[in-house]
Amino acid sequence: MMNPKSVSKTDRYIHDDLQYGAHNYHPLPVVLNRGEGIYVWDVEGKKYVDFLSAYSAVNQGHSNPTIIKALTGQSQQLSLTSRAFHNDQFSQFAKLATSYFSFDMMLPMNTGAEAVETAIKLARKWGVQKKGISENQAEIVVCQNNFHGRTTTIVSFSSDPVSQKDFGPFTPGFITIPYNDPVALEKVLQERPNVVGFLVEPIQGEAGVNTPSDDFMRKSQELCNTYNVLLMADEIQTGIGRTGSLLAVCGDCSCESSCMQQKDTYARPDLLILGKALGGGVYPVSAVLADRHIMEVIQPGEHGSTFGGNPVASAVGMASLKVIRDEKLAQNARYLGKIFRKHLNDYKSQSDVLVGVRGRGLLNAIVINDSEDGSLAWDICMAFKKKGLLAKPTHGNIIRFAPPLVIDEAQLLSCVQIIIDTLGEFEPS
Repeated sequence: MMNPKSVSKTDRYIHDDLQYGAHNYHPLPVVLNRGEGIYVWDVEGKKYVDFLSAYSAVNQGHSNPTIIKALTGQSQQLSLTSRAFHNDQFSQFAKLATSYFSFDMMLPMNTGAEAVETAIKLARKWGVQKKGISENQAEIVVCQNNFHGRTTTIVSFSSDPVSQKDFGPFTPGFITIPYNDPVALEKVLQERPNVVGFLVEPIQGEAGVNTPSDDFMRKSQELCNTYNVLLMADEIQTGIGRTGSLLAVCGDCSCESSCMQQKDTYARPDLLILGKALGGGVYPVSAVLADRHIMEVIQPGEHGSTFGGNPVASAVGMASLKVIRDEKLAQNARYLGKIFRKHLNDYKSQSDVLVGVRGRGLLNAIVINDSEDGSLAWDICMAFKKKGLLAKPTHGNIIRFAPPLVIDEAQLLSCVQIIIDTLGEFEPS
């Protein structure tokens, strides 16, 4: 038994976490208890820069005052009605979001995985009712190395063995193609008339910030239009300012709001899937947006959520979108992302440890020269932690960097120096 007088606060919390919590994560050994802006503090009082942002859920910064005000104010007024009744917040949230992203309608949920499941159901029902395929024959195309969540249906089409091992039997109806391969997509669409949707991440975040060619999403949209298939864009991690545009499907556009009306410069999805930063880092909020001719296939009783669209979620969602717009956080991500990648690429040119830099906006990753078990990337992240910067590896030898979008240039350059100095300690002598 642990002697509480002989161990740190951190060790005690981690001990209890391992003792009483399921071991479904492998976090860095740090216990956080406070956050503000780009910073977090641990239970020992040490300050860190958060360079992960809860996988882009904290785009607006920790405890953003505008979002906290919306959260606390609405919580004290009315927290939950379920959708058995109307509430005065959801209608305004739906009105703002549909206008902001230029869609007709929104279906609210809570988590990203729920939103993906919602999009799958919408696409399948649309396929039967609007495309005219037979019931139970709908197919959806997905990409290798995708990450859309961890529910049973979603892991059914994962290419990560860890996500699938011992969790079968799996849900049928999915076809996997290589990412960033319009030729493979067209071949499938030519050969499979029952395809109803193409579910894709504009940038694959969990896979290591795999950034496709500039025309991939545009070509995908054109193919989906040609073959009467729904383009389903999972922007849960990439959307809402993270990549330097409002949405990653906007590509390299410096838009301040949705450019969905500029039909010659962007890929417009038929189903837009949002989450994470939609809740401003304080509340689980997700949604699927679509035009009326798609969304109308869902009728009362066919899909829903007790908490989806609740008054608090709606108030938080509205505040979260307004912060992105009013504080011009997409533009900040665009500007600072270019600076970040330039400095890291300059270092890469003389490094044996750093062999790759990729990303867009403030969603970036570096590839570490470690072909074995990924322990080097973990050790580098532990060294970052000692210097006051928190990041975490993904897929073994890749380290993802995604600070809150409220970071300024001086703060970013300070973090770049920490990263470069730390990598230098791991260079061969």
